[in-house]
Amino acid sequence: MNNRERLSHLLGLAQRAGKVITGEELVVKAIQSQKGKLIFLANDAGPNLSKKITDKSHYYNVEVSTVFTTLELSSALGKPRKVVAVADAGFSKKMRTLME
Repeated sequence: MNNRERLSHLLGLAQRAGKVITGEELVVKAIQSQKGKLIFLANDAGPNLSKKITDKSHYYNVEVSTVFTTLELSSALGKPRKVVAVADAGFSKKMRTLME
């Protein structure tokens, strides 16, 4: 099992644990309130969404990862999503180590 697969499983696990915030508006709020520790943005998301999320994240100093496509992100979560915020320090720390 490679690191991307592990990351995908971990994201699913975080979601089942209720530590994931999905949906554009909620993710933006999570970034602003510093609840989002790590943002996953689909690397094939539209230019408007990508700009909005990356600008907000840079402003609030939140890391954004584009390792997944929309399809991979959606299958990890079991529902169609282009952007996800991980709202748990433990999960986001583990995810960062997998991405290195």
